[in-house]
Amino acid sequence: MIIIAFINGGYMLLDGIYVMLKGKYIGPEKPGPWANLFSKLAVNIFKLGPLFVVYGLVWLLFLYGLFTTQTWAYKLGLAISILSLWYLPVGTVLSITVFIVLIVAKQKIGL
Repeated sequence: MIIIAFINGGYMLLDGIYVMLKGKYIGPEKPGPWANLFSKLAVNIFKLGPLFVVYGLVWLLFLYGLFTTQTWAYKLGLAISILSLWYLPVGTVLSITVFIVLIVAKQKIGL
């Protein structure tokens, strides 16, 4: 779960900074399927860099909370997992995975 959360958060943070600096996302010219959701809402997807930075930082804050056994980490993990479901396809899969692991961990070890 730690690796998955780091990949999701780190990539969102880097991608957000990259799009703010370069005007495009890391990777292919056309962003992934998540961009279709925002385009249908008439949102300029290339202006979402700050959103990606915030999401990336929140994922990393969640990791900090896990490492330092903060009581708020569990709820933040659930929240950021749910709030990242729009990041199709890879971010969605990673978010669902973290969500499920958190739920199972709570039941097994009482997070």
